[in-house]
Amino acid sequence: MTYAETLTYLYHNLPMFQRVGALAYKKDLTNTLQLCEALGNPQRKFKSIHIAGTNGKGSTSHMLAAILQTAGYKTGLYTSPHLKEFTERIRVDGKEVSQEFVVDFVKRIKPSIESIKPSFFEITVAMAFDYFAKEQTDIAVIETGLGGRLDSTNIIHPVLSIITNISWDHMDLLGDTLSKIAFEKAGIIKEGVPVVVSERQDEVAHVFTEKANGTKSKITFASDVYKITRTSRGHYDLAMNNQPSISIETDLTGGYQAKNIPGVLCAVDELRLDRLTISDEHLHQGLKNTILLTGLKGRWQTIETNPLIICDTGHNEAGIKEILLQIKETEFDQLHWVLGMVRDKDVSKILALLPKDAKYYFCEASIPRAMPPSVLMEKALRFGLVGKDCKNVNDAIRQARNESGTNDLIFIGGSTYIVAEIENL
Repeated sequence: MTYAETLTYLYHNLPMFQRVGALAYKKDLTNTLQLCEALGNPQRKFKSIHIAGTNGKGSTSHMLAAILQTAGYKTGLYTSPHLKEFTERIRVDGKEVSQEFVVDFVKRIKPSIESIKPSFFEITVAMAFDYFAKEQTDIAVIETGLGGRLDSTNIIHPVLSIITNISWDHMDLLGDTLSKIAFEKAGIIKEGVPVVVSERQDEVAHVFTEKANGTKSKITFASDVYKITRTSRGHYDLAMNNQPSISIETDLTGGYQAKNIPGVLCAVDELRLDRLTISDEHLHQGLKNTILLTGLKGRWQTIETNPLIICDTGHNEAGIKEILLQIKETEFDQLHWVLGMVRDKDVSKILALLPKDAKYYFCEASIPRAMPPSVLMEKALRFGLVGKDCKNVNDAIRQARNESGTNDLIFIGGSTYIVAEIENL
């Protein structure tokens, strides 16, 4: 098969969460274990760091990978979903896996695919592990897809586990309380492996403490160690144990990174204890050049400046609240919001948060899970949100641009998949 034919095979013959939602979620590690067994268990051939959480795990993964690359380690990075191209999911030192490798991998493993019948995500996890082993990576940063305990990535035995913010998302699969969701995320904590929790949240902290005690794992709540103050866009002051504060800079300019950076710093502290050589200069340069080194997109990303057009992949209640704080800090005359969402979630809590004085352009991504714009517009109207029905994301952006003044703000978001289809991202 060609690369295009290979992707068609993966997308249409295997259950894919991005397209069909919960039907693709396998609450079992058997398929991934069998696939990796057929590959000679590549996950055992490199060091790894495992990251779970509701919000922030993507940013944390990329910041940490950038720091490790800067320190001279050959660094693997596995994240999901991709925005533009499938190969974004698997990188070594910021370079995406080659299309040739993807084709060859599927060809090699196709008999196992036909017999095991794994999900799309299970295949991509096995592919990433196989690639990292063949590339002889020194260490790989592995982001969970959904949950943690039963996530396909959870067959690794990492040197460090990291858990970011816990909030409401995928309650139908992970549980209907924050404690239940936290329990699923805590499932990545392994026997004797230290865990860093980025943010102490009183309602779920006990879940992580109990799990860590049960596995005899050292646990650190990073927000207790590092006190962070945002001074300007991308700039922060950090204080630790009443010592003089230090300044750090990151090219991830969203203010919500203040919740992620302490976790990254504590992760570096733990990796240093594990005899990895990471200097303060490596740390600062990695944070400052995360986008450059890893290719991360869609985190409070400026697309144009006249008018100002910004996108962000935040898509659950907590993520939207952070976006609204960012919008509040931004100067503009009129807010235009290009909005799309998926139909297998209750969107009412998010719609209730959105500003009523914005102009909305309702659209849908090209996936089966997408909520039709007419349906979204009807739901939004119940919350006083007024706008128009648009054909697709880019049509919505064009209409917003045509109706905007030079001092207006066009924001694009509501779903990762909406951001993914922006033409010039």
